[in-house]
Amino acid sequence: MGASFVPITIFTVFWGVIGIVCPFFAPKGPNRGIIQVVLMLTAATCWLFWLCAYMAQMNPLVGPRLSNETLIWIARTWGNPYNK
Repeated sequence: MGASFVPITIFTVFWGVIGIVCPFFAPKGPNRGIIQVVLMLTAATCWLFWLCAYMAQMNPLVGPRLSNETLIWIARTWGNPYNK
């Protein structure tokens, strides 16, 4: 499994809209700057978290760990002729 162009593009555009376009629609008031910064930081961190989670699935560091007894049972159950 490798990186696909479509999901990376879709999520980048989605979080880009949240972080770049939405701050322009923040309500006027004394906290407008804070709301804009919160939207930008939220978009950046959510996009970065998603990207890390997506990339971690491409080459997982930990695989399933089965005991020898479990492997022997699976081989016998599935009819492995080399392990009888």
